[in-house]
Amino acid sequence: MSRKGPKRITVASPQTRLAMARRSAVRTKPPHLGRADLERARRIRRVQLRAALTALALLTVVVVGLPLLLAALPELDDVRLAGIRVSWLAVAVLPYGALVAIAVVQLRRAERIERYDGEEPR
Repeated sequence: MSRKGPKRITVASPQTRLAMARRSAVRTKPPHLGRADLERARRIRRVQLRAALTALALLTVVVVGLPLLLAALPELDDVRLAGIRVSWLAVAVLPYGALVAIAVVQLRRAERIERYDGEEPR
């Protein structure tokens, strides 16, 4: 099947062309780590993975637990604060504050783990 009309051309901004050119640049190999550095990196990764899984569990509790709590307490639909149902406020405000708090704690914990070479100070 042949098409009639002018040939289609690709139009891209100069920034897109630069980004595509950079993407196809020469790839470098990651540096080889010495035995001590490799062990340190593994230790940090293991401790940070444990911390990340803890944060993920807390996020799951917030996201899953809040609807379950609201379903278990239907009387919250009758309580109003400033003319707005408390259950709606709980869904609209509470999760975001909890998510930000968990993210901040996780970030500080990850930085502390790196600072102390994979040993979590108590």
